[in-house]
Amino acid sequence: MAATDDSNATLSDELDALDPAVRARLGATFDPAWLIARAKILREQGAAANNRVSGGVSAPRPDELAPLRDADRARLEAMGNEALGRGEIALCVLAGGMATRMGGVVKALVEIEPGLRFLDARLGEQRAVSHRSGKPLPVWLMTSEATDAPIRDALAKADAPSHVATFRQGNQLRLDQRGRLFRDAQGAPSLYATGHGDVVDALRSSHLLDEFRERGGKWVLITNLDNLGASVDPLYAGAAIDSGAQLLVEAAHREPTDKGGAPVRHGGRIQILEEFRLPEGFDPMSVPVMSTNTMWVSADALATTDVPWSWFTVEKKVDGRTAIQFERLVQELTAVLETRYVEVPREGDASRFLPVKDPAELERRRPVLLSALRARGFMP
Repeated sequence: MAATDDSNATLSDELDALDPAVRARLGATFDPAWLIARAKILREQGAAANNRVSGGVSAPRPDELAPLRDADRARLEAMGNEALGRGEIALCVLAGGMATRMGGVVKALVEIEPGLRFLDARLGEQRAVSHRSGKPLPVWLMTSEATDAPIRDALAKADAPSHVATFRQGNQLRLDQRGRLFRDAQGAPSLYATGHGDVVDALRSSHLLDEFRERGGKWVLITNLDNLGASVDPLYAGAAIDSGAQLLVEAAHREPTDKGGAPVRHGGRIQILEEFRLPEGFDPMSVPVMSTNTMWVSADALATTDVPWSWFTVEKKVDGRTAIQFERLVQELTAVLETRYVEVPREGDASRFLPVKDPAELERRRPVLLSALRARGFMP
């Protein structure tokens, strides 16, 4: 649909008429002008107009995506243990998502086996790493409006230590395909969390990152809640420190059925691009590894770097209808920070890539998940 002043004004009127309770849920950072501008682009250019990159994309050299050398492992592990002993490492877990493929439940509270939830496994990791290092490991969970209260309640009932904390990501309003507010079955505006790229601004808005840096904190491991393979391992902490970069990204060997971002050369540097951002005709399988969405980030860079975020247009089915939402991706850090890449194992107890997206995947991975948690001493 072509853009018109009338359609712009219609969305503006809808935003002016928002219920105060909805405005409160959107928070102080909500910018009506920003959403009106996104709606105009949507009407003029379509849903996916700004998603693909322009310019050439190519696969990196094999040596730029290599695993750690056996000869370096003892030295790197010692470096990581020393950093943990000085309290220089924190774990940030992306826990804002609802497990829609598991029935729309809070994924942190999904049971791996009876009595053992994903959240319990992360708490077991916090206890084990803290005990070994002699320093409490800070664990921060980025929640959303949908997951915040259930996770905080579960942490209280589990008597989680004070070093385990939550911080919330933001909300935004969905649009329909015409660029008007998308409304749910009851006619109310539909809100959503705006993607894991929120982690940078949300952490900066909390007290957690600044206090960590004031205590001498140096590195933050950011990873998905459901990838329990991506734990705080001194070996990879040491690799991040030794890299001399601001960001170390973990990548795993790509299987034919894998979908996800990949490290590619674009704009003069290697950065992670999700498949929907790749130019048409570029074969993701030409890159032998994929991003695990696990990264070790310099705490100083995380706190101070100006990130010119892109907002990607995503189509979602809500109440059986197509809704449009705008999200940002934490992988965009690779476009602005000095970044190195390391290939990590995805098999056996040493696997650092064990994602669980649906009940079938949980059933399939359960034996290796439990075995890996036991081998690492993370079982409650």
